[in-house]
Amino acid sequence: MSDSKVIHTVNSRSLIKNNFRNYSMFIMLALIMILFGPLSNWRNFSGRNITNIFFQYSYVLILAVGMVQCIIILGIDLSVGSVCAFIGALSGFIYNTGVGMPITVLASLVMGLAVGAFQGWFIAYPKVPAFIVTLAGMMLFRGLTYIVTNVNPVSFNDEGYSYIATGTVDELLNLPPIVLGHFPAALVLAALIIIIFWIAEFTGRKTKIANGFEVIPQPLFIAKLALISLLVLVLGERFAVYRGLPVVVIVLGLTVGVFNFILKNTVLGRYIFAVGGNARSAKLSGINSEMISFIVFCIMGLLTGLAAVVSTAYMNSALPQAGNAFEMDAIAACYIGGVSASGGIGSVVGVIVGGLVMSAINNGMSLMNLGNHYQYVVKALILLLAVFYDVYTRRKSGLG
Repeated sequence: MSDSKVIHTVNSRSLIKNNFRNYSMFIMLALIMILFGPLSNWRNFSGRNITNIFFQYSYVLILAVGMVQCIIILGIDLSVGSVCAFIGALSGFIYNTGVGMPITVLASLVMGLAVGAFQGWFIAYPKVPAFIVTLAGMMLFRGLTYIVTNVNPVSFNDEGYSYIATGTVDELLNLPPIVLGHFPAALVLAALIIIIFWIAEFTGRKTKIANGFEVIPQPLFIAKLALISLLVLVLGERFAVYRGLPVVVIVLGLTVGVFNFILKNTVLGRYIFAVGGNARSAKLSGINSEMISFIVFCIMGLLTGLAAVVSTAYMNSALPQAGNAFEMDAIAACYIGGVSASGGIGSVVGVIVGGLVMSAINNGMSLMNLGNHYQYVVKALILLLAVFYDVYTRRKSGLG
């Protein structure tokens, strides 16, 4: 039975209009990469450079996954940079005892969860503003970092810690290059992702049709599948041509997949959006808004613990001054990625694209040998324009 006999399909023009903010992020990312191409002699498209982008910025993307949930409920976490430094230092001490990396990662997650619960309680129940609580946390955990490290870097006994941020699956498994010097792990994973993606999309479309929901026209649906599959293949090929599949990409992918599913397909996700859209109405509907706020900041703490391990592994030492401006990069990634300044709107995929926009700008300017001062100017302007666009469109639609 054809789709048109069951439900009405969404008009292509309406589809683009209703999802322009989401599409615009992908378009912006593509334009930035293309713009920096000739300016960097196309080095920004090399396998080495693409891999290095994920090595350098994955911790920001992990933080953004947690930050988007805070901002959806009209909260914020200014402490994540200091907490990363604090947990990074403690994880260094733990790793140097010889317990191994799995125990170190688990301990870091537990410490992050504890920090999130500590700050989340003050925010959710006494209702101290999140800005104040996390500002205090920023100073508190920075001071504690200086105390536990005695303002000295924490070095590691071996290189095992760094593998989570700068290692690849192919190197860890001693997989040799195959056709044309490509390492196999990234290509295999890309193929699996495409297969799972197609199955999920076709299943989801069939379910929507069976329940009478609108779906996009079939030609657009196929075009969407083909475009996303092509992007996955290209990214996998870029990884495969240089060292293979980064371990941190698997960590990031699992993080994004889990929390994207939670926000889009679970009761907790619906409650988070409800509290962000109108906390009072959510409360009257029977939602425990205090508990939701507490859970969100616990999640933020958990992901901060993971980001602490990744950032510390990338630097291959725990530095007392680490984490500087991490919170600013994560917040910027959220707003550039389509999170509303008025709460209640946002997506994990959107903030990942927003983070990649920021990282592409940083990377492109670095390849052009431009200093950090230029990067700050450009990032500030993009952030300002992103929030202005959100406020303007909400006012125009009568929501602001």
